Amino acid sequence: MSPHSSATIVDTLIKNLEQEIAKVDTTPERVNAGTVVYLGDGIARVTGLSRIAYNEVVEFASGAKWIALNLEEYSVWVVVLTQFDTVQEGMVVTATGKILEVPVGSGLLGRVVNALWEPLDGLGPIKSTESYPVERVATGVMSRKWVHEPLSTGIKAIDALVPIGRWQRELIIGDRQTGKTQIAIDTILNQKWSGVQCIYVAIGQKDSKIVALAEELKKLGAMEYTTIVSAGASSPAAMQWLAPYAGCAIGEYFMMNGQHALIIYDDLTKHANAYREMSLLLRRPPGREAYPGDVFYLHSRLLERSAKLNDALGAGSMTALPIIETQWGDISSYIPTNVISITDGQIFLESGLFNAWVKPAINVGFSVSRVGWSAQTKAMKKNAGSLKLTLAQYRELEAFSQFASDLDADTKQQLERGKRMIEVLKQGIYSPIPFEKQVTIIFAASNGYLDGIAVDEVQKFEKDLYVSLEREGQILNTIRTTGDFVDETKQALIQFLDNFVTLFEKNTHS
Repeated sequence: MSPHSSATIVDTLIKNLEQEIAKVDTTPERVNAGTVVYLGDGIARVTGLSRIAYNEVVEFASGAKWIALNLEEYSVWVVVLTQFDTVQEGMVVTATGKILEVPVGSGLLGRVVNALWEPLDGLGPIKSTESYPVERVATGVMSRKWVHEPLSTGIKAIDALVPIGRWQRELIIGDRQTGKTQIAIDTILNQKWSGVQCIYVAIGQKDSKIVALAEELKKLGAMEYTTIVSAGASSPAAMQWLAPYAGCAIGEYFMMNGQHALIIYDDLTKHANAYREMSLLLRRPPGREAYPGDVFYLHSRLLERSAKLNDALGAGSMTALPIIETQWGDISSYIPTNVISITDGQIFLESGLFNAWVKPAINVGFSVSRVGWSAQTKAMKKNAGSLKLTLAQYRELEAFSQFASDLDADTKQQLERGKRMIEVLKQGIYSPIPFEKQVTIIFAASNGYLDGIAVDEVQKFEKDLYVSLEREGQILNTIRTTGDFVDETKQALIQFLDNFVTLFEKNTHS
């Protein structure tokens, strides 16, 4: 080989080496990583992490994702979100630099997901182009409007006596098995034609209950505008704690985009219990009933995110119906009193009424809506104004009549009318009633049209009345379109009821 060819080969090798060296990134990469020094019960203690934020997602070498909650001077405590069984002590942990976010958008409607928006319904991946943080500061006061638009539940006892307005936080409270979830489901069903998007957050519920609920909503055509967020009883405490905030994020998406949302938290008692479990495992100081000191803030920062935005921001709204389960009707215990003080009223369900087949078992005396009256339609307000007083008087007379052997005619009349009022307010499941029909039956009951009808015939009277009014058409249409109950409509309804009652009594007695 000639010296010239040898020099050429060397020059080529040198050039190739220089090109390869130029491709190498010699800039040192700084990785914010640490090591697991303690592991147990869905909690890990990590040392070595720096510059980490509260609620920041951390990733383990195994691919598991957890979230940082306790930030101490020399260590960070993180809680499990996924793949707890893949994590071991000594494993490397890396900070992602991202606060926990969930996908949002209309693609979530009709889906059943977990708290991280991972699908549970087997319908494929979630389609979304936008994400919202699960923890978000509530909308400022000056960007909101007052409660002035009704949110109809389709339940006579609520729409007449405990009305709910859009963006209101109305608590549903009662013992186990008193119909709390049923009220929430009927409210979802009643939003079918209202344009309100619904989010149902199930916390600590049995998986079988969620499956049955999803199937029922699908059968009734309500899943197309509903998202179910499930953190079942077998889910880690962190997922149960996270579920309401994740559900709230999608509700905020609709609100921020000028739409209306309804979110149901079922229930916040289990949510508080999950947070207590997490806090004790994180070795935070326990307070009353072993709950941490910030358990009030846990729910206040969640419920305050419900709002009605002003016109400049699109006039969207998010209404919240939190549910609380009590023990033996005790509404004075720690979590119920906390949530009552945050919300704008409560619907109290009583076991005694439920067992007496008064369903929905709403205790009118203990139930209240502090701001809903300003959103109630004029038609309902004119007819339901004295209903609560009438029912309260009936309850007092009913207790008094048990000890009195002889009652005057007026007292007997009030008792008989009260019985029929109670019967009118009874309602079957999955059967929400439009407000215009509610107005007509309440007017009929309040003005004595049911006094001559036997108590066990009241519900048949109601059904036949609705059918006849639908055939007539004009009265219901006027109430629905105007939202008012003017004198012309009142006179037309009186004339209609005079004829209808006569015909009903004739058919009943024949």
